[in-house]
This record gives sequence, structure tokens and C-alpha cells, in this order.
Amino acid sequence: MTSSLPLSVFIIAKDEGDRIGRTIESVSGWVDEIIVIDSGSTDDTVGVAQGLGARVVHNDWPGYGPQKRFGEDQCRNDWLLNLDADEEVTPDLAKEIQARFADGSYRDADGWRIMIRDVYAHEDAPASWAYGYHQIRLYDRKKGRFSTSTVHDTVRPEAGAIIRSLDGIIAHRSIRSLDFQVGKYNRYSNMQVADIRGRGRRLSRWRLLSEFPVAFFKAYVLRSYWRYGWWGLILSMNYAHARFLRIAKDYEAELLEKSDRSNR
Repeated sequence: MTSSLPLSVFIIAKDEGDRIGRTIESVSGWVDEIIVIDSGSTDDTVGVAQGLGARVVHNDWPGYGPQKRFGEDQCRNDWLLNLDADEEVTPDLAKEIQARFADGSYRDADGWRIMIRDVYAHEDAPASWAYGYHQIRLYDRKKGRFSTSTVHDTVRPEAGAIIRSLDGIIAHRSIRSLDFQVGKYNRYSNMQVADIRGRGRRLSRWRLLSEFPVAFFKAYVLRSYWRYGWWGLILSMNYAHARFLRIAKDYEAELLEKSDRSNR
């Protein structure tokens, strides 16, 4: 089995010095190149990445989709594997990808969806019931690229592209701490509202009543957070508040717009 696949891995990052090492190490030694797109880290992200053999390229932050498209452009191979700086390829997934490149079966599809499952700071690996979602992360950039959305970072395959799924998973360490999670939700809700209003969308005010309980049910029951015990209750409350915050901030923006118009 080849030790260096014709595969480029690219990772967007900013101030990820405490996490990016896991990400790089999970693919180091069996891919052709690892590229980190740094948007202005003030910690040791760049030093850690370079010390592990990654090539670091600076690009000021233009939003999620555009930053990942910039990353695609830095790669020398057409087949790409995208990882976030808080993710890592599990050993089973690494073996699966290497096996498909060894026998050529990676060409059975133009893009491969990979299950991305949450793992928390007190865990070594994702629980079997951990919430997860499929995304195209291993793909031929000639058949699809990341969207241009500043909020949503999703690979958009070309019409007719064949998309299949791999069995292995990516471990997603999205929460450093609850303090970090709350700050992340707050920042992300700001971006969501800007995107929503920029596209001329309006959210129903009735959702101020329904958003929190519906989101809590989604997290606690449908995502099986209840299986984590008290930790799952905390996660569900935070998720529901984040969803509510998006509606509340949109309403706040509308009130400010009305006030501005009335004062002219």
C-alpha cells in the first residue's frame, strides 16, 4: 500500500494551536501534502503546523466558503480531503481511504461523503450514539468545489457527479469548553443573521416562542443527547439557546432598522 497518496489535505485555521496537531497527525505520512490556510493566528498555530510538516499559507478571512475555495486553489492534486482544525481522521477511516487509493476504487465516485461525529474534551473517541452528519470531504475538485457562501461550507458537486459514502468517520472536537461553545454560538448567530438579512429573508416572529422548545427536543431526543446524562442536558440547553439567539438577533435588527427610519 502506497505511503504517499496523490491526495492533498487542506485545513483552514485561526488560533488552533491546541487542536491542529491532532488533525495533522491523523493524516501525516500517507498523503502527498498537507496545507494549512491560516487567517491570522496569534497563538502557535503556524509553528505547530509547520513543525508537523504542513505548508502554511496566509489568507485574510473572507468567510467559510471562500476560505475553503482558496484552500482548494493551493493544492497540487485534484483529489482533495478537507478537514477542519478541530477534526481528525480516525484510524479506520485512514485505512479505508488508503485501501481505496491502493486498488483504484476511489474513482468509483467523484466525491465521498464522510460521517463526522462529535467527541468531547472528556472523551477519547466519539460515543456510538454521538451526533453526526454526512458531508462530502473527499472529492475530485474537477467535479465539485466548496460553495461561495460565507456562512455555509459545503461541497457543491457538478450535475451528474457520482457521490457515495465511506464507512469510516471523522472525529469532531468542536467544543474546547462550555465558555468556548457559548462564544462560538454567539459569533455564529451574528454571521447567520447577517447572511439572512443580506439575502432579504425575514424570520417569523412566532419562532421566538417555538424555536427554543423545538430545538431542545431536536437535540435532547432526536440527536440522542439524553444518552450523555447531565452533559447531554447541558448540550441541549446550549443548542436551543443558540437557535433562539438567531431569531432574537434578527428581530433586534428589525427593531433597529425601524427606529433608524423613524428618526430620519
